[in-house]
Amino acid sequence: MSDPSVKVLSCGDTALAVEFGERIDRAVSERVLALYDRLALALPPGVVELVPTFRSLMVHYDPLRTSRAELVPVLERMVTGLEGTRSAARRWTIPVCYDPACGLDLHEVASRTGLAPADVVACHGATVYHVYMIGFTPGFPYLGDLPAQLTLPRRENPRTQVPSGSVAIATTMTAVYTLPSPGGWHVLGRTPVPLWNRRRNPPSLLAPGDQVRFVPIGMDEYERIARQAEAGDLALEPEAA
Repeated sequence: MSDPSVKVLSCGDTALAVEFGERIDRAVSERVLALYDRLALALPPGVVELVPTFRSLMVHYDPLRTSRAELVPVLERMVTGLEGTRSAARRWTIPVCYDPACGLDLHEVASRTGLAPADVVACHGATVYHVYMIGFTPGFPYLGDLPAQLTLPRRENPRTQVPSGSVAIATTMTAVYTLPSPGGWHVLGRTPVPLWNRRRNPPSLLAPGDQVRFVPIGMDEYERIARQAEAGDLALEPEAA
């Protein structure tokens, strides 16, 4: 590999990971996603799936149609000149209710950060977040980068079940629980917008590389949007970033 910061690692006999350095930051993520775009556009024979992560791209392939020896030179060529090649990202505005009934940890986060609850909400909503990857549960977005004032470790005692739609923070990330599941992140609020819907194509609303801004809403508005979503009448469209 001509670029020493990039490594191609074998993951069993049906996948390769193209790893871009050791850091988790937007510059590394942009290179991962630029390679994803390039490979998706000119899919090499035998490649069956591409999975972007924080700092690598997993390339799954059919070993009956191609091999590591055939793919590595292709990947090495495609890694060249990735900077600045990504198209404009999609930007989403997602409503969040920070009412205490939804923000299970809002007051604790306020206490631990030395901020008033209203300032926690304002700080969380003032950032345009980058979707680094989708994982943990279907459609679960890892969003960065959280303002330094809100940086906290995960909860010492994880919950056995976090409600679907919960918007939470941990370390330098914020995320949305797309399904009821265990979780150890600090829950600040809840969105009525379903980020995962099997009836939608694709089922995940967000994708790696998207941008997200959270907008506070009251409980009445939360319930109104939730009813729309339940009836299948909610149509949320992105705007150009």
